[in-house]
Amino acid sequence: MQLESSSTSQEQLSFQQFKKEVLQDYKIAVISRECSILGRREVLTGKAKFGIFGDGKEVPQLAMAKAFKKGDFRSGYYRDQTFMMAIGELTPQQFFAGLYAHPSIKADPMSGGRQMGGHFSTHSLDENGEFKNLTEQYNSTSDISPTAGQMPRMLGIAYASKLFRNIDEVKNPKFSNNGNEISWGTIGNASTSEGLFFETINAAGVLQVPMVINVWDDDYGISVPARFQTTKESISEILKGFQRDEKGDGYEIFVVKGWDYPQLIDTYNKASKIAREEHVPVLIHVKDLTQPQGHSTSGSHERYKTKERLIWEKQHDCVAKMRDWIFEFELQDENNTILKFVESESELIQIEKDAKKLVSQAKREAWTAFLAPVKNQKIRLLNILENLANKSNNKVFINKLKSELTAILEPSRKDLLATARKVAVYIRNENSVEKTQLQNWITSYLKSEQPLFSSHLYSQTNKKATNVKEVLPTYNQKAELVDGRIIIKDNFDTIFANNDNVFIFGEDAGNIGDVNQGLVGLQEKYGKLRVSDTGIREATIVGQGIGMALRGLRPIAEIQYLDYLLYAIQILSDDLASLQYRTVGTQKAPLIIRTRGHRLEGIWHSGSPMGAIVHLLRGMNILVPRNMTKAAGFYNTLLECDEPALIVENLNGYRLKEKLPNNFGEFRTPIGVVETVKEGSDITVVSYGSTLKIVQDVGKDLNQVDIDIEIIDVQSLLPFDINQDIVKSVQKTNRLIIIDEDVPGGASSYLLNEILEKQNAYQYLDSKPITLTAKSHRPAYGTDGDYFSKPNAEDIFETIYKIMQEVNPSKFKNLY
Repeated sequence: MQLESSSTSQEQLSFQQFKKEVLQDYKIAVISRECSILGRREVLTGKAKFGIFGDGKEVPQLAMAKAFKKGDFRSGYYRDQTFMMAIGELTPQQFFAGLYAHPSIKADPMSGGRQMGGHFSTHSLDENGEFKNLTEQYNSTSDISPTAGQMPRMLGIAYASKLFRNIDEVKNPKFSNNGNEISWGTIGNASTSEGLFFETINAAGVLQVPMVINVWDDDYGISVPARFQTTKESISEILKGFQRDEKGDGYEIFVVKGWDYPQLIDTYNKASKIAREEHVPVLIHVKDLTQPQGHSTSGSHERYKTKERLIWEKQHDCVAKMRDWIFEFELQDENNTILKFVESESELIQIEKDAKKLVSQAKREAWTAFLAPVKNQKIRLLNILENLANKSNNKVFINKLKSELTAILEPSRKDLLATARKVAVYIRNENSVEKTQLQNWITSYLKSEQPLFSSHLYSQTNKKATNVKEVLPTYNQKAELVDGRIIIKDNFDTIFANNDNVFIFGEDAGNIGDVNQGLVGLQEKYGKLRVSDTGIREATIVGQGIGMALRGLRPIAEIQYLDYLLYAIQILSDDLASLQYRTVGTQKAPLIIRTRGHRLEGIWHSGSPMGAIVHLLRGMNILVPRNMTKAAGFYNTLLECDEPALIVENLNGYRLKEKLPNNFGEFRTPIGVVETVKEGSDITVVSYGSTLKIVQDVGKDLNQVDIDIEIIDVQSLLPFDINQDIVKSVQKTNRLIIIDEDVPGGASSYLLNEILEKQNAYQYLDSKPITLTAKSHRPAYGTDGDYFSKPNAEDIFETIYKIMQEVNPSKFKNLY
């Protein structure tokens, strides 16, 4: 073997340097393996709930780490612990802190105990929520468990490098070094069966971005072998059509054995050079990997693997093979001296002993740190219970609970709080200083501990969306009435002129200026990279935006119609909406999703699945403007914020006339604030989107029969009515109806819960609150389909009329 072919950097290393690096790699591999082994034991003994580890994948991750540079990004999955250790972003103690779910971002910097172990990330933000210099650190985007869910984000990270390289105006040394950064992705072989994988593969090939996809292939997906997962049992084989050639752009594809350390290093160096310099995506199919402990702690792989397979896995274990290679390595220098990595096996044995000792110590320290604050509170609580029992008539019961808690040597926060709350029931009719002490302890403990599990669903910085104050549009004295599409277009024009880091992309968004002409002429004005067309691929359109936003850009990802959002709902829900929460505010992706909906023309282009969206996308702002001026104001507001959002433009609004503002880019629609568009005294009518216009029209008809309705535009579903203005309206009218286009029990039920339960509006009602929604089915096509499927003017009139009839039947006679 030639030393040069095993070189681990672009500079030629001396043999001693090379030896030191190889032995250090081996030590990391052994440490990682020992973490996996002890981690499994911790789960089986009950200290941890679940474990899924990277054993069997150590050596290729070492090679990947060598090619990974500062400024690069990883978008991976839960097998990559060795890689994170190799780049210095994960210690054994942090590994175990994550396994124990230590709710501290300092102890578990990956997620503060919010994700199970194996989900890795680095901190992109400082303590103020501002981006760090990402080019000076190794970057790992926060992992998610859903298989292949990391792929769309991976595309966006790579696409950002393309933009940084090709657009001078966005070049920023804080975020990129001329677009030289690679997006490194990892995925298991079985997960390549997912549609998200293939959609990302295709999109990256079209876009030609610096992305290296690593497929860890151990021939199984839990218990299901590759022959049931992949055509020809090989992902690299079936992707050969993506290989670049003289006929066109495509991928570079490498296949390498996962236990061949020198060949892996060589392959990763080549892949890195191609992706980094040429901006060509690369697939590395790493074969012949194993799972020494099976898929996870939920079962044994002996149940589904043959005896022959288990023997083969033992023989091809990558750490064992690396050990053999190190032990057998010899090189003759120019002086005919035989150079070796180790002179005897005892050197390797010592490395292994040291690694095991280090991991064992890290495990103990992590467990001690995890338990310490709980044990301290346990002592305090037991003292309170001791004093309380001596003063209580329920001493026997309190002492029983106290004894049970005392017997728990390794208590959880749940054990403490549950005990205290049970005792509180026993002393509910007593009065004592000790009772007050217990009540204060419970209140204080909830106040201190609940945020450990519930903070950062939304931003906690001064860029929080609800902090932006309303700025009203202003108008010339003789303001022109124009189509709503003109307003949205002119506002986007101003946004692009004033913000070089804003991009918009989607199906038909570029050349024709979107299907409703809200972007007409902007691609020609600002270029094909800032206003761009994409393929029909909603999940990776969203992923494209997530990755860009993670790297400091301000993308607006367009989903052509609201119904098509369902293609991307998993990525939106599992990745984007939970990002700030699962990283405890150490990463953010303030992506804006632009879509349009609520038009009443058939099953596939008029769905209003707002209830599903509201519940699946907690962590995002869900905005439903009634017209294009309001929509434009929301875009202006969001670009001042660091939170993700979905804006649903009103399909009926593009050709409705609105006054033309003269302060484009400046006016702001407030988020979380409702608007009373008509005051009234008889009933509060709450609605949003296109239905609101119907309500406004019906309001005029109701006036003719002496019914005066108050109309409130929700504007923002998430967050909702932060000033609690609706309850003030109900307090005046004493009646409430909620009208929307969603199915029964959808968004209207969410709104009813918010108004009656959270705002306590129930106490002011003199009539039963009503929700008027679409029918349970999707809307049938055509005018009649619309009329008989969604709330129409007559439905709204008659429902409100009936409520008032119950109030005054003599005044409001039966209609039919």
